[in-house]
Amino acid sequence: MSEYGDRDGDGFIEYARANESGLVNQGWKDSHDAIFHADGTNAVGPIALCEVQAYVFAAKVQASQMARKLNKNEMAAALASEAEQLRTNFERAFWCEDFGTYALALDGDKRPCRVPASNAGHALFAGIAAPDRARRVATNLLGADAFSGWGIRTLPFGQSRYNPMSYHNGSVWPHDNALIAMGFARYGLKTEATRVLSAIFDAGRYQDLSRLPELFCGFNRRPHRAPTPYPVACAPQAWSAAAIFGLISGCIGLHLDHPQNEIRFENPVMPDFLNEFVIRNLRLGSSRADVRLHRYGSDVTVNVLARDGSARILVSK
Repeated sequence: MSEYGDRDGDGFIEYARANESGLVNQGWKDSHDAIFHADGTNAVGPIALCEVQAYVFAAKVQASQMARKLNKNEMAAALASEAEQLRTNFERAFWCEDFGTYALALDGDKRPCRVPASNAGHALFAGIAAPDRARRVATNLLGADAFSGWGIRTLPFGQSRYNPMSYHNGSVWPHDNALIAMGFARYGLKTEATRVLSAIFDAGRYQDLSRLPELFCGFNRRPHRAPTPYPVACAPQAWSAAAIFGLISGCIGLHLDHPQNEIRFENPVMPDFLNEFVIRNLRLGSSRADVRLHRYGSDVTVNVLARDGSARILVSK
């Protein structure tokens, strides 16, 4: 990243196509019209995406911790310092106070694309967002313009390029929602995370064999109607299949702590439609366990049905 990703040395990771036949946009939203300014004009690169900076932050934090475990203390300190500097620069460059979220991207002139897209939720997933700002991001993403009832739209209603039938500008992607909900949970916004889980679960019930597709259209949820399919969506698709695991693990607060040899459930919360949830053959190192979670109103109990090995199983609030 340091050698090839930061094209101008400003500390942010950018992309730009090398020739006219290359992809205009090279983030996960790689449609030609996915990255733009509030007035609808295209962002001209090199482009620094909101979520990519968040991923870089998470990478540096985790790499710093790994270096520390390997007694590479100088490397660990440098990576931790770089992560903190990136966090500070990110907040300064991307935060849009007037509408309470992070900008979609910075263009080649370092002008923010002041568009409140779902990308900002990935800042919560990666942990780069300040706690007070994380809550504001969550409030916006679950507002009527962004939350369709079937999930969080890639782009809220009312934005210049909003189209509920577009690929990246108003549709709903299960994997995008899972990352966002995991971000909500990371900042203690468990009720918000269960709203996303419930919406995506309900959408899945209308799919062939209950398999979540790559995406579906972002029209508002209506009684007794299924989500509108995106005609050429891949189904099944790997990251959509994985989304349900991310959604559930975020809500129940599942953490596997190898150094402490602990399986933890931190402030577990379950949505109203789910009263009992059983995880079988949950593994930590050489330890295995079967665990049942049961919801009693807003409380969740955890029972160990079977275990093999020395790992401790803890529940915390």
